[in-house]
Amino acid sequence: MPELPEVETTRRGLEPHLVGATVAEVVVRNPKLRWPIPADLPQLLRGRTIVTLHRRAKYLLVEFEHGTLILHLGMSGSLRILPAKMPPEKHDHFDLVLSSGMLMRLRDPRRFGAVLWHEGAPAQHPLLAALGPEPLDSDFDAAHLYRATRDRSISIKQCIMDNHVVVGVGNIYANEALFRAGIKPQLAAGKLSRERCVRLVEEIRTTLQEAIAQGGSTLRDFVNSDGKPGYFQQHYWVYGRAGESCRRCGTPIKQIKQGQRSSFFCPHCQR
Repeated sequence: MPELPEVETTRRGLEPHLVGATVAEVVVRNPKLRWPIPADLPQLLRGRTIVTLHRRAKYLLVEFEHGTLILHLGMSGSLRILPAKMPPEKHDHFDLVLSSGMLMRLRDPRRFGAVLWHEGAPAQHPLLAALGPEPLDSDFDAAHLYRATRDRSISIKQCIMDNHVVVGVGNIYANEALFRAGIKPQLAAGKLSRERCVRLVEEIRTTLQEAIAQGGSTLRDFVNSDGKPGYFQQHYWVYGRAGESCRRCGTPIKQIKQGQRSSFFCPHCQR
């Protein structure tokens, strides 16, 4: 599933093509995504100009003067900028055709993505209203993490993947940040000291920033807006490396299951 670095990479690639552009047409080939694409979306957007493009958690917010197009890549989705005459393929479900002669195309083989419309402030949409702070913003700091973890028996890995605590820290980057911070993923969140909260916040930020700089990770379907893969998977410390030697100490990396997700860690470097 595309995580925050992949969505932010996509946003940065789309922004110069979308902001200030006028929508010439909306093409919906298959409205049956995770939620149905609104039937009146072509009428709502035709002839309208895109004002801004933001990201909130793993959602992309294409803002117009009269509302916001909310996009989510789901499990296997990607958004690409292509010539408007480019023929669609089997899993190309949605096109935002621009007056520039280009289009933004959603490809989603598993159809867990979303194309929604919201009038009013985007932050008030039910999918966004209860989200926690962004991990790269100042609102997410050691004090916030320390408060959020008190008296919680849930594992620290599951805690930092909770969108009410902090958004966008998916499975890959939770594994990587915990290794960098020297914290085992199964540690009870309530046992995290203030000092370790400082370190973990720093490493979450550093991990995500480095992943964005590398264009995110490409494990299965993800490509960015120009069709290129991400490269951060070449720099993983632990994710997907069960049985391989730790790059720091040589101890074999272990794999366990937490909340139906795989966790990877070094039993020597992480305590």
